[in-house]
Amino acid sequence: MSLEKQELHPRNLHRSRYDFPELIQSYPQLARFVFTNPYGDLSVNFADPEAVKTLNAALLKHFYGIVNWDIPANYLCPPIPGRADYIHYLADLLAAGNNNVIPTGNKVRVLDIGVGANCIYPIIGHQSYGWQFVGSDVDKRALSSAQNIAAVNPALKNDLTFRLQHSAAHIFKGIVKPGELFDITMCNPPFHTSAEEAQMGSQRKVRNLGKQKGKEVVLNFGGQHAELWCKGGEVEFIRKMVRESAEIGSQCRWFTTLVSKSAHLPMVYDAIDRAGATAVRTVGMSQGQKQSRFVAWSFLVTLSHDL
Repeated sequence: MSLEKQELHPRNLHRSRYDFPELIQSYPQLARFVFTNPYGDLSVNFADPEAVKTLNAALLKHFYGIVNWDIPANYLCPPIPGRADYIHYLADLLAAGNNNVIPTGNKVRVLDIGVGANCIYPIIGHQSYGWQFVGSDVDKRALSSAQNIAAVNPALKNDLTFRLQHSAAHIFKGIVKPGELFDITMCNPPFHTSAEEAQMGSQRKVRNLGKQKGKEVVLNFGGQHAELWCKGGEVEFIRKMVRESAEIGSQCRWFTTLVSKSAHLPMVYDAIDRAGATAVRTVGMSQGQKQSRFVAWSFLVTLSHDL
């Protein structure tokens, strides 16, 4: 019997521990990275970027039918279970305004701010619920990678589109067209304030994976400038997002963003209140000891409908 990972969303396909024999059967390239750890369990070296990328490719093929997936070297290669949770909780949020029925199909339009080279959120959202996605990014190479993933996977290519954000000073401006409507937006904002801070975070991650101090830091999950840090960090990025969301408040039912630290929530709430949103929700997520959350706000939904 497979053991469930703690507290992932009930619809998350990754609640059980990785079944490596099944994954290898679906994606034989994974076999060379799998070994038996000191506890007698099959695993991969999560400090090895190539192993992590290959595991992701195996998960995407086995669970989501994605045959061709790859990303350029040193770009963010995120853990899939937590990314899937965000998608499933967004589905719950949309269901709350739809008689508790999750809306499915490509009439549901989602905007992924900072889609990244990996294109993970659109893949999971489309393959789980059939949603149509627009992915935006300031990084041309990342956007090109995401476009290529959609182009070489027939299941994706008709419902995923991508737009380059030409100005790092803006988030929705230049992306959302006049009169265009979205059901929901999502974002995993850069949460560091500088490259130095991001490097320190990477060093902590490597130490937590059992690496010794003094060794060269390898970003096992990768990450470029725009993926990991921005001026002012997460709080300033979200403030900017909230301010711009007010300008297109009638064009989207829900705006959402991940918030990495609970200490940032008061500042996020203050920005949303100043923008004049009519409804706010905070949705907690967890996986084992890791706690996360996203905040959703709307200029169309009333508080009474939000409960």
